[in-house]
Amino acid sequence: MKISFATGFVSVVNQWFSANIISLGREMRLSYMPPLMVYVAAGISGLTGIVGTFYVKEKLGLSAEFLAMLGFWMMLPWALKMPLGHLVDLMWRWKGLLVYLGASLIMLSLLIMIGLLGHTEAMAAMASIETWFVISALLAPIGYVLQDVVADAMTVEAVPRVDENGQKLDPAKRKLMHVTMQTLGRVAIIGGGILVSVANVFLLRDAAALPEAEKEAVYLFVYQLALIIPAVSIFGVILASWLQRREIQQFISQGHSRQEAMNLLAIHVEPPPVNWWILGGGLVFTVASLTVGLSRMPGGEEIIFMISMAIVLFLMWRLTGELEPEARNVLVGTAFLVFIFRAIPGPGAGSTWWMIDELGFDQQFLAVLSLVGATLTLFGMFIFRRFMAERSIAYIIGFLTIAGTFLSLPIIGMYFGFHEWTASVTGGVVDARFIALIDTALESPLGQIAMIPMLAWIANSAPDKLKATFFAVMASFTNLALSASQLGTKYLNQFYEVTREVKDTVTGEITIPADYGELGQLLITVTIIGLVLPIVAIIIVKHSRFRNA
Repeated sequence: MKISFATGFVSVVNQWFSANIISLGREMRLSYMPPLMVYVAAGISGLTGIVGTFYVKEKLGLSAEFLAMLGFWMMLPWALKMPLGHLVDLMWRWKGLLVYLGASLIMLSLLIMIGLLGHTEAMAAMASIETWFVISALLAPIGYVLQDVVADAMTVEAVPRVDENGQKLDPAKRKLMHVTMQTLGRVAIIGGGILVSVANVFLLRDAAALPEAEKEAVYLFVYQLALIIPAVSIFGVILASWLQRREIQQFISQGHSRQEAMNLLAIHVEPPPVNWWILGGGLVFTVASLTVGLSRMPGGEEIIFMISMAIVLFLMWRLTGELEPEARNVLVGTAFLVFIFRAIPGPGAGSTWWMIDELGFDQQFLAVLSLVGATLTLFGMFIFRRFMAERSIAYIIGFLTIAGTFLSLPIIGMYFGFHEWTASVTGGVVDARFIALIDTALESPLGQIAMIPMLAWIANSAPDKLKATFFAVMASFTNLALSASQLGTKYLNQFYEVTREVKDTVTGEITIPADYGELGQLLITVTIIGLVLPIVAIIIVKHSRFRNA
């Protein structure tokens, strides 16, 4: 009986492993590689994340509120995915040029940070260190959004419409291929995160104990190494061009003319008509953002957010006219749920500062947390693959909300000394680092899940001529949610003030003392908001005419 039970259990595990992991490998195609390389570039963008956190904490006197505000402006370029997506549809054959432009901006951002770390005095002579840092921080997301909008379009192009003989593929098979492509896209991003986490664990070992000059040399090397990021995305575009030429030659060898071969492969046989509403709205948004941002008027972030939201909603209304009423209701309901889920504010930089100062989390341990999180997120993508395919967005977001609430409790507990009690009763085994590792391990797989069903729905259901535009519009809307999250984070950091110790770089005197007294209330408030808002959103959608994918 025991043997048969064990055999049955092993059989179930093998079947699950084959259905969720091995099958994904079997479904991999060479045509998927170009967009995956651009996504990998986005994944390895986190290489400088930990170094950047410590650089800000150790070298700059920026407050948690200012960093949340900077985070808002860094998220704003993602709202431009909408006009950029339409631009990609209009210039489909030449869309790779936008990847080259994005790679150039990313490289410039990295070179500024390399200059700040390697030639500090020369950079400071031209502008303040804080100004250079803000310029670098704003250039990078513009570069990444240019690359991302093309990568989204490339995922549609990567899924073939015909087989190797030029025969149309079955719609059900193409739907599965779209889900596979979108899953692999998330896997590529997370896989890139794993690579940089491993690199950070190795590069930042014992960094906390190094003399200041050697520590800065490590930080400089990390930024220099990050120059590989734009190179990876450029290689993806080059590979896409080579694959397309190879497939055209294959169909020509079968007797098709060059034009027939190009038509068999083309997503856009003819370019869509120019939508001046989308392009004009993007132009208005850009001009308004620059005007308000450069004027530094009070409430500038709120003004830009409202303008952005009005433009995006208007253009969504215009664009969804392309869909049947049923599909429109599904898209609106899905987008609303994902927006609310992604708009939840966070505690801001103060939480990380507290972990560094009070819990003793150094550079290497934060890299280890990042590695654990990225690795288990990747496994979570496989584990929840069927879950994502078979459940509605409402069910998925409800599950993620409840799970996320429970997993936020250990961090709140540690603020009130929970780790000290657990360490005392376990002989020091279950200390702050142990709790943080376990909490990260459990929470990490949940982060990327909500977006995949929506992306797959768009790839499969949006009109052929407007694939990139639909991707971009929905991405603009859901990325505005992250801007809303940053605004909420700023408000919470205004209400609950959290400061780390800041010293004068010349005299060494403390100019701002560390004060984490209100962090506990901030963490509790964030957790309550994160539970209540998504549940209310699910109830609203369930009792309306809108549906969700």
